[in-house]
Amino acid sequence: MERILTAETIITMDPAQPRASAIAIRDDRIVAVGSLDDCRAALPGATVEDTGAACLLPGFIDSHSHPVLSGMATMYPAYWIAPWFAPTWDDVVEVFRKAIAETEPGSPLSFFGFDGLLQQHEEPTAAVLDEIFGDRLVLVFGNSGHTSYVTTAVIRALGWVDTPAADPVGGFFGRTSGGALDGRATEVPAAMALAAPVLSAIAASATPLQGAVEYYMLMASAGITSTSELTYNTPLKGAYETLATLPSAPLRITLYHMSTEADCGEPFVSDVPATMLHKQGIKLWADGSPWLGNVAMSEPYLDTAATRAAGIPAGVTGEKPMNYSRAQLDALLDAHAPEAWQMAFHVNGDIGLDIVLDAFSRALDKHGLTETDHRWRVEHIGGARRDQFRRMADLGVHPSMGPFQFYYWGDLLDGQMFESAIGAEWQRFRDAFDAGLRPSFHNDGSVSPPTPLLNIQTAVTRRTSSGTVRGEAQATTLDEAIAAQTINGAHALGTDADVGSLVPGKLADLVALDADPAAVDPARIGAIGIRGTWLGGERIDLDAFATASRQVDAAGFAALRMLGVPACCHHRSADVS
Repeated sequence: MERILTAETIITMDPAQPRASAIAIRDDRIVAVGSLDDCRAALPGATVEDTGAACLLPGFIDSHSHPVLSGMATMYPAYWIAPWFAPTWDDVVEVFRKAIAETEPGSPLSFFGFDGLLQQHEEPTAAVLDEIFGDRLVLVFGNSGHTSYVTTAVIRALGWVDTPAADPVGGFFGRTSGGALDGRATEVPAAMALAAPVLSAIAASATPLQGAVEYYMLMASAGITSTSELTYNTPLKGAYETLATLPSAPLRITLYHMSTEADCGEPFVSDVPATMLHKQGIKLWADGSPWLGNVAMSEPYLDTAATRAAGIPAGVTGEKPMNYSRAQLDALLDAHAPEAWQMAFHVNGDIGLDIVLDAFSRALDKHGLTETDHRWRVEHIGGARRDQFRRMADLGVHPSMGPFQFYYWGDLLDGQMFESAIGAEWQRFRDAFDAGLRPSFHNDGSVSPPTPLLNIQTAVTRRTSSGTVRGEAQATTLDEAIAAQTINGAHALGTDADVGSLVPGKLADLVALDADPAAVDPARIGAIGIRGTWLGGERIDLDAFATASRQVDAAGFAALRMLGVPACCHHRSADVS
C-alpha cells in the first residue's frame, strides 16, 4: 500500500532535514520526507491523507518500562493507589475500604502505588494491614515497584509463618525482632515472592491479559509506539507474543531478561517479527529507590518531617544499599558479556553508579568490548554527579533518565530529602548532554503515568508538579528533550536503524499532536493533545485492539499465575491458586 500523510508541520529528528510537511510511505516503510510535491514525485500514485495534525513526530519511545506487569499491577481487578490518585494515607485507606465493600468477602485484593514520602506514612506491616482486611489475601505494591506489603494470610499461604523464608539474592524481607516475617519485602526478588499467592489467586479468576491490554492502550494514548520490558522472565513470553500479534497492536517491545532468572542468557526464539518483539539485554539491580531511603549515596538523607514520616533514616547510606557485592557484579558481567547481551543496570545513587561504572569498565576491557558499540545502560541515575556523565561517555555507556523523578518528587528532593545542592540538581539532564551523551527518557512502567510530553516539558523547564523551578541550570533545549523521547530512546533499545526518526528506509511509526511543541509555552507542553499514532504506516485503532484481545484464550496463559515467583518458592505457592 502506498500513501502520503500530511500535517501542518512534521518534526523528523533528522538533522539533515529537521522539518517537513509530508511523508511518503510504501507498505510499512518511509520512502520520502519533504514537501507534498517531493512525496508525490517519490510515489506518484499514492493516496494523500491529511492527518489534520498540527504536528507529526516519530512515535515516542519509552526506553524503560514494564507494560504487562504494570497492567497486571494497576488495572482491574487491581486498584491503583499512587499519590496522583490517592495523595494521602487517608485516601489510600479510603480505597482499601471501597475495595472491601465492592468485592466478594474473602476474595484476594491487590493494590499498587504506596509511596511513604508523598503519602507521608511509614511502610504498612502485616499487622497494620490485618487490622483493615482481617484474614484475607491482600497485596500492596510500593509505587517504586521495589517493595511489597502483605497480610498475615499471605505469609500463611506461603508456609512462612512458622518457618520464615531466607532472604533471596538481591532482596530481603522485613522481620520482627524475633526473626518472623512482618509482611514487608524490599527489592524485586523478595517483593515478587511475597506477592505470588495473591497474583496467582487473582490470575486464576480473572482474564490474564485484561490489565496488560489496558496498559498498552494507556501508553499508546500518550503517543508511545515503542517501549521495553525491563523485568522480563520466560512466563511473560506468551503474553507478549499474543499482544504483538493482535490486530492494531500499538507497541513494539524490547525485552531485558532479569539477571536473577536461570535462563536469562538464553536466546529468545519467537515467530513474532523481531521489529515487534525481540530480546536485547539483561537487567540487573545495583541499589534501591530514593523514596525508600535505600540508594547508595555519598550525600546524607536529611532529618526532616518528610523523611521521618516515611521512615527514612537520616544520614549517609554509603554502599550498604547495594544489592550485590562487587564480586557478584563482576561474576554476573563475566557470565553474560560473552553472550553479547546489552547490560542494563538499575542504579540511583552516586556511590552505586561509581561501583557499576567500575564493574562495567573492568568487564568491557576484559571481554574486548570497550571500543565496540555495546551501549551498556544505566537506569534512572537521579543522584549522578557531573563527573560521572563524562565517565559514561568515555565508556560508551547509555544513560536512561527519569524526568518523572524530578517532576513528582522534586519539591521533596530539594531541601526535605537532600541538601538543595543535591536535590535541586536531581536528574542532571544538562550535564548528560554536555558530556556528549545521548540520554533517553522513561516513566518506568507504573512508577509514574506514561507521559512523554510531560517528560519533555520537565526537562525543558525544570518545573516540578507544583510549578516550582528547581535546578534551572540542568534544563535542556526543546530539541534535546524531544530527541531523548524519540531517536535517543531508539538508540537505547538498539532499534535506531528502524525507528526514532522519520527518514527514508525506516518504519513509519508516528504520533500526531494537536500543537507544535515549539509553538506553545514550554510550561504547557505536557498539555498538548495526542491525536493518534501510526505503526508501520497503519493508524492504530485501539478499539479494534481491545475487541480482538477479548477473544484470546485465557487457558494459554497459565504461566502468568506463577509470574515472578523464584524457583525456590514454586512448591509453596502452587497450592494457593
